[in-house]
Amino acid sequence: MELREIGNDVYACLQEDRGLGTSNSGLINRGGGVVVDTFWDLPHTRQMIEQYGRVWKQPAQRVVNTHHNGDHCWGNQLFPGAEIIGHRRCAAAFTKEQPAAMQMLRNAAGSGNPAIAALAQALAAWDFSGIELTPPTTLIDDRLDLDLDGTPVQLLYVGPAHTAGDVIVHLPRQRVVFTGDVLFRLCTPIGWEGTFERWVQALDAIIGLDPEVIVPGHGPLCGVEGPREMKAYLVYVRAESKRGFDAGLSTLEAAKRIDLGPYAKWTEPERLIFQVERAYREFRGEPYDAPIDVPTVFGAMHELRGR
Repeated sequence: MELREIGNDVYACLQEDRGLGTSNSGLINRGGGVVVDTFWDLPHTRQMIEQYGRVWKQPAQRVVNTHHNGDHCWGNQLFPGAEIIGHRRCAAAFTKEQPAAMQMLRNAAGSGNPAIAALAQALAAWDFSGIELTPPTTLIDDRLDLDLDGTPVQLLYVGPAHTAGDVIVHLPRQRVVFTGDVLFRLCTPIGWEGTFERWVQALDAIIGLDPEVIVPGHGPLCGVEGPREMKAYLVYVRAESKRGFDAGLSTLEAAKRIDLGPYAKWTEPERLIFQVERAYREFRGEPYDAPIDVPTVFGAMHELRGR
């Protein structure tokens, strides 16, 4: 875990991309302090707080959750008394994932199901015990503007892209954007609810802000080359998925036939199956928030990983 100063009183807390859950966070050390996203479990969030404790005068008075996935908000309870801000769709989906269920998966390494056992191994570094879900109580619709002792901060709704409630955090003077999982950098994205069109629009919106430093939800810091490259990936995968759909292939067979080229070097390229599944749902005309058969998708991802 690394603390990087990326602007005047603006910091990123970065975790090396080791796969599932290793997300990033941010701190705006003005106006009582704003933390952008907490981490997936309490031990990692405590480490993050220790990193921020090196520079802040007092614990942050506000926490922004960019979306509802646990690796960006399950440490909220360690900021007692803080104002927690998120999109109303983030708050509405907050209980869709349950820490107790994740802890059961984490402890299922002895499962006879290879896909479940592989997922348990991927979760081994996390401890989901003791988590009390603490959702946002200050809710955003389209945007919220904050003034932190003269530093303007814009919270902008760009979903449904990665999830239904995606919010990015823009500091126009510092030219910094915290993207949450609208951007994965050099690691293969996962999409839950949303559409390809809206996700591409969200990436275009980030590019249009002309930031100098972008803090992605996962992966290293970047500039606008990050959202440009991920946009190209999404456009390419959707087009290749259409070929498979028109040929009557299953999502898994379609994914096996997609040549990832330079994207094969991104971590966990087998997550491709999530994009193919999303594309097929769109081609069938299903709603953007149609339920995903998560066990089946993770099983397909496990098979792709073997290739």
